[in-house]
This record gives sequence, C-alpha cells and structure tokens, in this order.
Amino acid sequence: MLQPDWNAVRALPLFRSMSEKTFTTLTATAVQQSFPQHVELITEGNTPDFLHIAFQGTVELFSVHNGHQATVDILRPMTPFILAAVIRDDVYLSLARTLTTTQLISIPAQSARDAFDRDLAFARAIADELAERYCDTVRSLKNEKLRTGTKRLANWILRADALQGNRRIIELAFGKRTLAASLGMTPEYLSRSLARLTRYGVRVHGRDIVIEDFQALERFANPNALIDG
Repeated sequence: MLQPDWNAVRALPLFRSMSEKTFTTLTATAVQQSFPQHVELITEGNTPDFLHIAFQGTVELFSVHNGHQATVDILRPMTPFILAAVIRDDVYLSLARTLTTTQLISIPAQSARDAFDRDLAFARAIADELAERYCDTVRSLKNEKLRTGTKRLANWILRADALQGNRRIIELAFGKRTLAASLGMTPEYLSRSLARLTRYGVRVHGRDIVIEDFQALERFANPNALIDG
C-alpha cells in the first residue's frame, strides 16, 4: 500500500493550523489509494465514511436526474472534497468519479468530526474552507446566469491558461464532453462555441486548445474578478 505524503497534507490550509497531536490522531487510520480513470468513488445519497483529498489526478463531481447528467465541479490536486457531508454526517449530494489515474488520501469521517469537536484551529479552518466553497458556488451561479455559453467558455480558457502557466496552450486532462458538462452546455454547443472563438484567436489542436491572440480573446471574454476570482 502507498504511504501518504503527510508533509504535503499538513501544508494544506485545512490542516495547517491544527495541533500536532490532533493531526497525528486524525491521520493515524488514514490511507492512500490509487484508482484508474472512470472509477466511481462516492454515490449520491450515501453517507460518508471518509473525508477524501484528491492528492494526485482529477476528480469529477456530478449528478444524475431523470436521465440527465450535470457536472458540479472538477477537482484538481490537492483538494479536500465532500467536507460538508462529512462534518454534518449527512448524505452526499453528488457522485464522484476519477477522470484520470488518481491518488486519494482518505481520512475516516468520524475521526474528522472528532477533530472538529476538540481542535478550535481545525474548526476554524473548516469554516474557512466551507466559506470558500460557498463563494465558489456563488461565482459559478453568476457565471452561468450572466454569460452566454460562448462567454463562459472564453473565460474558462483564460483561467485554464493561467493555471497552466500562461503558456497559451491548454492541455485538457479530460474529454470535451466533460468540459461541456462543466460549463453547462451540450457537446454540440461546445463545438459551435469553439468555432465562434476562432475569430478571437482560439484554435483547437487535438485535445489542446491554443490561444493565438490573447488580447482579442480577453477583450471578448471581458473577465470579472467578482465572477472569475
């Protein structure tokens, strides 16, 4: 079994300020596991057994209803997820699956709740983490309600470029169908939007998206810090 990188976990904002004793107790029964792509990790409606941290790889949170599927979020390293369900001992409101080969660090849910009860610094860090998630949700709602699909795609390209080092080449870690679902559009609409963005210096090359005229794309996207962060 793989050994968790506890130094990297300790450096996360969620665990950084807790006492050493609490951290040692919290992680004593935690495990690190590796999963191939397209493996379902959690099921909507179940109660959590673990607090998961996406240590390596990419995880998709999604939901299904009446034959329709929607992507809720795409998580990259190193992101704790389903924290609210763990702390409340409540049901998962979404499913999770791996989009790439993924390593998870999993901490027993009851251990996380016990640490929340006895360690004030950890409790504050959880409040901060959940507040940040709430802000992300509000930004996502504003993005969806105040922009067309093509504008959402343009701003996603700008953010993805920044995350990947401003190289002007975005390497997709997942398929275009997943990208479309995360932006609230059909794959067909995504294709049409990519075609529209060619006039603003965007070109698709296989699985990569290339920005050939950054200024033109930025003018069209009109990014807003209160939506895009």
